[in-house]
Amino acid sequence: MLTYPNPDPVLLSLGALDIYWYGVMYLLAFGLGWALARGRATHAGWQAKDVDDLLFYVALGVVLGGRLGYIIFYALDEILLDPSRILRVWEGGMSFHGGLLGVLLAVWLFARKSRRRFFNVTDFIAPFIPIGLFFGRIGNFINAELWGGPTQFLLGMRVPCERAVELCMRVGAEAGFSVPVHPTQLYEAILEGPVLFALLWIAARKPQPRMAISGLFLLGYGLFRFAIEWLRLPDAHIGYLLGDWLTMGMLLTLPMLLFGTLLLFLAYRQGSHRATVS
Repeated sequence: MLTYPNPDPVLLSLGALDIYWYGVMYLLAFGLGWALARGRATHAGWQAKDVDDLLFYVALGVVLGGRLGYIIFYALDEILLDPSRILRVWEGGMSFHGGLLGVLLAVWLFARKSRRRFFNVTDFIAPFIPIGLFFGRIGNFINAELWGGPTQFLLGMRVPCERAVELCMRVGAEAGFSVPVHPTQLYEAILEGPVLFALLWIAARKPQPRMAISGLFLLGYGLFRFAIEWLRLPDAHIGYLLGDWLTMGMLLTLPMLLFGTLLLFLAYRQGSHRATVS
């Protein structure tokens, strides 16, 4: 069994200003995604300036959509009791599904402004989204949040109760540590990060019909997320939505699985295998 390394969520303190790892993870994700997108721009028929403009739209979509999604899907009651939590993003509390909706709206606005096809833009950015997912899950791990259930698996991790009081109350504790639990943030970081990135990057290296890369992202993410949700503890204030298996994460992921499958079907039914460029 493993023991949680207990990293400090604060990277650096500058007087009264604390710089949190969670926020730094987002900066790393945007920076690396921007660099890779610029490198692939010419191949996809884009200019570097287009990538810079798109990054601005996507960043707003991720942050605003992710925060609003978390509030609506997971913490509406808590926010109503303490509205100041809306601004305390360094404590965590970002929803991928809300961020995805925010990005889709941002992409629609960018596509309209730049006179590009919507799915040409989503096909271009899809391979870079796993970068953000990877860093986001590492941020969850540093924050000691979103753990899985008890396990005797060799990767099971004992978490100090001082960092995860609620977890210890839910799964039980031994000598100041939780019983071993699945580090589901790390499982998701690997599957939704490097694995999904490699799948999309390899697929995008060859001409694909419009919507294919977008559909592959939705289907790939949906399968990985749905699988890990079986191991992950549901949010304590929400619990299971049906029986003892359906979580909010599963419910929000189901449309991604269905829509991703539909996009792939429509893309390849068209029989057009030209590159998805504007």
